Amino acid sequence: MTKKTSKSLLDRFFLFLNVIAVVLLLFAYLLPNISPIKASGLAVLSLFVPIMFVINILFAIFWIVRLKKYFILSFFTIAIGLGFLSSIYKFSKKEVTSNNDFSLMSYNVRMFNHYGWNPDNTLSKKAYDFISKEKPDILAIQEYHDGDQIQIYYPYKYIKTKRQKHKFGLAIFSKYPIITSGSLNLENTSNNIIFADIAKGLDTIRIYNIHLESLGISKNEENFGQENSNKLFQRLKLGFKEQAKQTKKFLQHQKEWKGKTIVCGDFNNTSFSWIYKQISEGKQDAFREAGKGTGSTFDYIFPLRIDFILPDLNFSVNQFQTYPVKYSDHFPILARLERKN
Repeated sequence: MTKKTSKSLLDRFFLFLNVIAVVLLLFAYLLPNISPIKASGLAVLSLFVPIMFVINILFAIFWIVRLKKYFILSFFTIAIGLGFLSSIYKFSKKEVTSNNDFSLMSYNVRMFNHYGWNPDNTLSKKAYDFISKEKPDILAIQEYHDGDQIQIYYPYKYIKTKRQKHKFGLAIFSKYPIITSGSLNLENTSNNIIFADIAKGLDTIRIYNIHLESLGISKNEENFGQENSNKLFQRLKLGFKEQAKQTKKFLQHQKEWKGKTIVCGDFNNTSFSWIYKQISEGKQDAFREAGKGTGSTFDYIFPLRIDFILPDLNFSVNQFQTYPVKYSDHFPILARLERKN
C-alpha cells in the first residue's frame, strides 16, 4: 500500500465519522420539537448536545489543518444551530445593580446528605451555612429533607413532603408573605411540583418549584459494560417519558394562573430538550440572559445544565450566578430579578 493510498483511506475513515457526528447533531436540533412520549430513544441525545458541538468543531479544525474542503460539513452544521450556542457557553456576563430587585435561589440539596452519599458528615452544615451566607430573598429547594439537624429560618415557607415518614420533598422559603401554596402531587414517583403565590409590593408572583423525574445517573456510576449500557439506555427512555407526562400536568396547571410567574428547579433534562422548550415557552432563561461560562449545574463528567430559573417577560434579569460548591451533586443557582416598569 502506497503512502498516498494509506492517507486516502484515513481521510475516508475520518469522513465517515464526521458524517455520523453531523447527522447526530442535526437530529439533536429537532429534539425540542419531538415529545419523548413519541420518541424517548432520540430524547437521550439531548444530554450530549454540547459534546456533539465540540466534536463537530474538532472535525472542522481537523479538515482545515489538512487543507480539505470537508470542513464545510461540520462548519455549516454548527452554523445552523447557532441559536443553541448561548445555552452551551456564555462569554459575557450581565451585572446590573438595583435597589428594587430581589434574589431567587434554586438548589437541589440531595437531602442535605441525610443518607450519607458523601462521607463528609459536615456537609449538611456547610450547605446550611452557604444558604445563610447568601441569604436569597426566595429559596426553592429540591430533594429537601425536613430533619432535626437542618432548620432554615424564613418568616414564610411552604414545605411539601411526599411521605410523612421520610420527610422528603420540596420547599419554598420566602422573606415575602406567601398568600397561597399548593402541590401538583405527581403520582407514582418521589418527584413533585409545588407552587407558592408570593406578595411583593403590589405584585403577586407565583413561584413554581419543579423537580421532574430523576434519570438515575451519577458521576461514579459504572456504565461501561454492554449490559449496563443497555439498562442505562432503557432507564433514560423511561425517565424521559415520565418527565413528558409530568410536564403536561404542569402546563395544564400553569394555564389556570394569569399572574406573574417564575419557574425554577431541577428539570433533570437540558435546555436542548422538548421538556425545556415546553416549560420555557413565554419565559426567559436567567442563565442565557445574565450568566457566564457553561452554567453547569450538575456534578458530572461533562457539563450538564439541568437546573433553571425561568422568569416570565414581566421581569428583567439583572444578575445570574452558578455556585461551584460541592455540598450536593447539584450546584445552586441564583438570579436577581426586577419587575419591569
